[in-house]
Amino acid sequence: MTAAVASTAQASLAFQAPSESIVQVALRPREKRHDVPTNINYYKDPGDGSLPMPIVIADNTVKNERPHIPQPVVVHDVTGEEEKYALDSHGFQFLQHESRLSGLSAYQDDDLVKAEYYPESVRLLKNITGASRVFIFDHKTRCGPSNWHKLGKGNRSSRGPLLRAHVDQSYAGAELVLRRWFPGEADELVRRRYQIINIWRPIKPILKDPLAVADATSIADADLVAASIIYPADRDETWTIKPAHTHQWYFKYAQQPDEVLFIKCFDSDERVPARRAPHTAFENVEEKDGESRESIETRALVFYD
Repeated sequence: MTAAVASTAQASLAFQAPSESIVQVALRPREKRHDVPTNINYYKDPGDGSLPMPIVIADNTVKNERPHIPQPVVVHDVTGEEEKYALDSHGFQFLQHESRLSGLSAYQDDDLVKAEYYPESVRLLKNITGASRVFIFDHKTRCGPSNWHKLGKGNRSSRGPLLRAHVDQSYAGAELVLRRWFPGEADELVRRRYQIINIWRPIKPILKDPLAVADATSIADADLVAASIIYPADRDETWTIKPAHTHQWYFKYAQQPDEVLFIKCFDSDERVPARRAPHTAFENVEEKDGESRESIETRALVFYD
């Protein structure tokens, strides 16, 4: 893809991807928007300068006892205005694309996801960004209850939505990921632009616990707090988020399996307006008794020449 085509893709969803039969980009007819008043769970900063309590992952169990505080917000529905939001201007972007995989059982098959969905994700990211190289380093399939953190030992197998505002990698955490996967090339790769971008897709239409993403430009770096995830032999570093009245949150109401959301977690280019986009699941009280959400996200390192 030429740089000109990539620039157009960032600005609008209405383009035809070249020679890629599975990529179909179009906007549905405009529908009425459905904004949702709700609470976003932010980090509860003790104010004493201490680091946030780390999340600890071991023995298929996620222990997350970090204190959070709910703050009332209105999450704005992007329906009919999806083309306004792009990765470099807002930190997120919507795309209409039908995957070859369908149904929860397919997305729970790790081998099938890696064989079919990973290459699909690579092609999508190259088409959207114009990147020269894309590497999918992880994926998460979520189909469990919203209280999965409280289920105790083995809860990682029942992973559900995460109702806490966060970014998957801090600025330092992004380099940790890069050096983990490309130890021999990292010193060269960090000299060029690279990104971490998630592709988030519903497996069935999303009503309960939808995903909200923040306009990156509405959240100052001062609102980000570096926080660790500890594994038995490694660690990651993420951002947890302190509340502020400036934050603007968005989602797609009744998001369908062919309505894909790209979320920028990191961009090494300090000149772009949006370098990272906080995101979180949230409760829509109208749908709180519905079936558990089913979704998949792939996580990618994205490189440019």
